[in-house]
Amino acid sequence: MKRQIIEIDEEKCTGCGDCVPNCHEGALQIIDGKARLISDLMCDGLGACIGHCPENAIEIIEREAQPYDEVTVIKEMVKKGKNTVIAHLAHLKDHKEFGFLKQGVRWMQENQSDIEFNIEEVMEAVHNGRHTEESACGCGGHEEEPKHEHNHAHAHAHAHSGGGCPGSMAREINKPETNNTIAVGDIPSELRQWPVQMHLINPAASYFQDSDLLLAADCVAFSLGNFHSKFLKGRSLGIACPKLDENKEVYISKLVALIDEAKINTITVMKMEVPCCGGILQMAQLALQQATRKVPVKSITVSISGEILSEDWV
Repeated sequence: MKRQIIEIDEEKCTGCGDCVPNCHEGALQIIDGKARLISDLMCDGLGACIGHCPENAIEIIEREAQPYDEVTVIKEMVKKGKNTVIAHLAHLKDHKEFGFLKQGVRWMQENQSDIEFNIEEVMEAVHNGRHTEESACGCGGHEEEPKHEHNHAHAHAHAHSGGGCPGSMAREINKPETNNTIAVGDIPSELRQWPVQMHLINPAASYFQDSDLLLAADCVAFSLGNFHSKFLKGRSLGIACPKLDENKEVYISKLVALIDEAKINTITVMKMEVPCCGGILQMAQLALQQATRKVPVKSITVSISGEILSEDWV
């Protein structure tokens, strides 16, 4: 079957190992100095490892692969300890993989007598979002390890994520007050079409023909005060959340249709700085691989505080 799964660029991979503890499913190992995907069965294709690779050597692709098997994964997780199980189940919950989550919990309930920790405590921690430090950095196999013995990569991951997915970490954005002379209602919208959500758009609509497409993550417009005037003006629009949306393969098909049939001129991908948002650029790249036409793609990364961090043609 075809499904999304990670691919490792061995030329870029330095074997640093930062990705390994952040694959809660245990699908990655360092072998012969390189990160290796050791099991299609255990890779969930959700890309928790991507944001922890300093060399950008990991991406999500679609290819023929064995179906992901949650029972196989959870059997290995319980051997690594309570905190690893919490991290794994929380990972599934964050990505709305509720079917796999139920399978894992059901297997643990059926095998409680063979598990050394209380699964009710695990379920409560996942439900309430209480990830321990070990589960946050992926060190579930060493539950009693003192804080000072964590390596630098684990410490960085914990500090960055605040005990969970970096994209879900609560934070306050403090900015100096400004004296705006233009009322919000006086600023015109630059939106040229409706609908805009990728599940709802029709690639055959006339406003997509020969247009410049802006493919933006949902949160981008709320972070940038000049989103309409600087980035949306003159462009057609599609929005998506690469972390929370389901059936994203439909997005890729629509992007292919926009490239080949609507003959869009360019694609500008705008994503937030959090690791999980990288999936929206990967969707555009997968669509380009499948399309017969080639169009230029620009990637713009936006900080949570509303600054442009990078702007590159890819």
